Amino acid sequence: MEVRVARIFNTFGPRMHPNDGRVVSNFIIQALQGKNITIYGKGRQTRSFQYVDDLVSGLMKLMNSDYELPVNLGNPDEYSVKDFALLVRELVRNTDSQIVHLPATKDDPAKRKPDITIAKKELGWEPTVSVRDGLAKTIEYFRKELEETGEITPTGPEAARPQPHVEESNRS
Repeated sequence: MEVRVARIFNTFGPRMHPNDGRVVSNFIIQALQGKNITIYGKGRQTRSFQYVDDLVSGLMKLMNSDYELPVNLGNPDEYSVKDFALLVRELVRNTDSQIVHLPATKDDPAKRKPDITIAKKELGWEPTVSVRDGLAKTIEYFRKELEETGEITPTGPEAARPQPHVEESNRS
């Protein structure tokens, strides 16, 4: 049996669930609704983010290859969580969102950055969509979702994605 192993790093893009609990969806939903953007800890921890199209491309190249050892698929561009929140706020535009810091969570890694040397060498793969461009597409997706569904609470015990609003005249 042929096997391929991909280590997938933070992936984002249109159609991701608004309540997945990760910073991309949380920050975008908070900023689009003019709510505070919440960062756990000081925001110095780093993350890397890849656009979904890049992940799919990497998976296809891996599946069509003869390489049988694990391969990291991710974007090595690294952002502090605070810088990422600032970028989301900038791209959302016209938001009153402020960045607020909550107590740090336990076991939150200080750094997450993939080494994609093997993916480049063995698969000829590396990300092609910039985080900025991917975020712009993802923000527009969530903007449309909010127009259709109303308020979304991104995480926590009250997390909810309302159903689309139904006009009184459309009800049977």
